[in-house]
Amino acid sequence: MENEFTGQLKKLSRKQGQILVKLIHRQTGFTTFELIKDYKSGWKAFWSNNTAKLFDINLKTKYAPYNVNEDFLIETILDRAFTRGRLPPQTPATPIDIDQLYDYWEKKAASLKK
Repeated sequence: MENEFTGQLKKLSRKQGQILVKLIHRQTGFTTFELIKDYKSGWKAFWSNNTAKLFDINLKTKYAPYNVNEDFLIETILDRAFTRGRLPPQTPATPIDIDQLYDYWEKKAASLKK
């Protein structure tokens, strides 16, 4: 698997790498750091995270659409892609109610306007 994806991963921009780390957490419920640690070793995870930090990527980043606005935006993009059939529906490790998520951010935005 490593040989299959290494070339494509090296071509990602910083932002694409940051989003990939979040999407991995969304789908698995584990951070990329935790997955490397479990499948390789703690030493490999440590060095992978330090190398990623050179590119402003933190392998310990979690996907948090209720706390991070960028993650909310990612979730809305995914929801539209699933609804329109551009991506096959993919259930996240932690279920997300998109309507509840929209309501949460609308209330947050309204409270900031006051």
